[in-house]
This record gives sequence, structure tokens and C-alpha cells, in this order.
Amino acid sequence: MGAVVALDRLLDQRQVWRGRQAQARPQGLQPSGHGALDQRLPDGGWPPAALSELLLASPGCGELQLLWPTLARLTGAGERVVLVAPPFIPYAPAWQAAGVDLHWLAQVEADNAEALWAAEQCLRSGSCAAVLCWPERAEDRALRRLQVAAETGNALAFACRPQQAAHNPSPAALRIAIDARPAQWRVIKCRGGLPPALPIASAQRS
Repeated sequence: MGAVVALDRLLDQRQVWRGRQAQARPQGLQPSGHGALDQRLPDGGWPPAALSELLLASPGCGELQLLWPTLARLTGAGERVVLVAPPFIPYAPAWQAAGVDLHWLAQVEADNAEALWAAEQCLRSGSCAAVLCWPERAEDRALRRLQVAAETGNALAFACRPQQAAHNPSPAALRIAIDARPAQWRVIKCRGGLPPALPIASAQRS
């Protein structure tokens, strides 16, 4: 139960604030920071207070490059971002170079069985603007719990999963496949509209 202890300690030390402080955070536009992508999404960016799935060709194939502009915007505004069981040790200089304020970045260690639980608790707390997790396996029921927790805590939830999961239904409001060769993003599901027919070159920035 290492993740439970680590998460409880994080909350007790007030490195992550509980829901009462964050309830006033408005639920509004959440731009991705990539203009070409935002123009093709119904919400003009990430669906607010919802789960987004990033389907990876391989771990570390570009999910951080996609998310860094958002995480930089949130932490720059003094909003907490939590990483739950990332597959690699975050390299602090790279995160700082991307504009992320490390004072507002927290990491929770957990094995795969506990990672989804930890992510759900962080989302429900109302103290986090965004929570990232990398579940190796996730049943539909577990993903639905993340979706509900994101709604409850008014937070952005990102689940980074293998591309093979694209063949399974998902309650996520948005699903984006990240390809390495060629480097591109494919929107395969988006709430409130039809996915764009063509992929988006991931080198394009706003």
C-alpha cells in the first residue's frame, strides 16, 4: 500500500490542497497550446472536467510534448499538476525548459494496481488542475471512475495508454492517438463533434 501512504502524506503536507480551496476554479476553455489541434476540437482544446485518453505508439513517444504547453499554463497560474506512476523519472531541466513551474508539480509513486486508485483520489480532491497517469491495463469501469472523478473535482484527467486500447470502447471524452512515424496526432473520438478526418502533424505549434 505504498501509494496510499505516499498520497496521504502528500495531502497531509498540503502539497496538494483539498477540495474546499479549489471549488471556485472555473470550468471553461482549456486550450492545448497547439493551435492546429485546438482548431479541430469541438471545445477548442481539452474537454474541461473530463477524461482524455492519449494512445501511445510506445511509452514516451510524445505525450509530454503534447501536454507540456497545458501543464506550463496551469502551473504558471499556481494550479497543481500531479503525475501518478510515470514510466520514466521526470527530467526536471526538460520540464522547466518547457515552462512548467516545478513548485506546482507533484509525483505519486504507485504500482499498476494502485495507480488508478491514486489518480481517482487526486482528481476527486478538487485540489488538482490536472492529473496524468499511465495505466498498463484499465477496464472500462476504472476509466469511468476516472471520468466521474474528473467531473467531481473539475480537473483535467489524462490517461496515457497503449494504442492497442483504441480497439476497445472508452468513456473518455477525447481520444488521441500519438504516432511516432510519422510524428502526428490522430483524433479518434471527441465529445460534441466528429473527429477530424486527417491527422495533425505534431510538429505544428500555435
